[in-house]
Amino acid sequence: MFAERDLSEELLDVRAEHAPETIVLDTERDFETLPPAIAESLGLYTESLSPASYPTEWLPDSAPDQLLTYASEAFTVGMPGDGGVAWTTQTDPPIVLVKARLEGSPAEFIDFLLAEALVQIGLALPEQFLSFFGATYSDLDAAVSLSPADTYQLAAALYEAYLGLHTREVFGAWEESVPSLHDAWRDAGERIAPRVSELPENVALGRTEFADAAELACSAIKHDLEIPTPFGALDTEAYREYGPGYALRWAEKTFEQLEE
Repeated sequence: MFAERDLSEELLDVRAEHAPETIVLDTERDFETLPPAIAESLGLYTESLSPASYPTEWLPDSAPDQLLTYASEAFTVGMPGDGGVAWTTQTDPPIVLVKARLEGSPAEFIDFLLAEALVQIGLALPEQFLSFFGATYSDLDAAVSLSPADTYQLAAALYEAYLGLHTREVFGAWEESVPSLHDAWRDAGERIAPRVSELPENVALGRTEFADAAELACSAIKHDLEIPTPFGALDTEAYREYGPGYALRWAEKTFEQLEE
């Protein structure tokens, strides 16, 4: 299922600076969440496993099954919405997994995703949005008029925005030290910029659902793009400082305005 991945010199430099012990593995099959038995086989590459669990009181009754599983004592690696690369600090050392869906993608794009994961690990921030929001997740669910699946998607997007506020400073400083990764970061931002700028119109006309718009806008924050209303209010130092409390207040105000 797993094989150690050879890393470019630039990725080796990023790993050495941000997450020096991290192991990077290719996966032979695609996944959203690894089955527990397969996840436990990561122990063959690490010194120890430390499965995380969280209070079920954090979750509303309508929470998706994936969140219930993640909060449980089952060893859960990867969640829907992680994209082509997933990482976990439930192992010692941490592990980054490259999913099979990335096969055939440009090498520079994959390298940027790996570099991003290594930087995120080095921040020592939560692995998933549930431990970021904690008990606030139920408050977020109550504040928005979305389905359980869309609330999950929104929460994941909000956490992606929070991570982006931290990582983009690192990416922006790569121009001299790891130029190909800096170029890949800039290129990825330029590719999504037109779609981001069109979000207000597409949401207003019903072409794009709110949760999908949030996912795109929040992912653009790490690329240091101009973020349209109402998501631009997340592109602030206040969110970086106050975290989940700020995100909850943003959601409350945003949905109050949407429902007027």
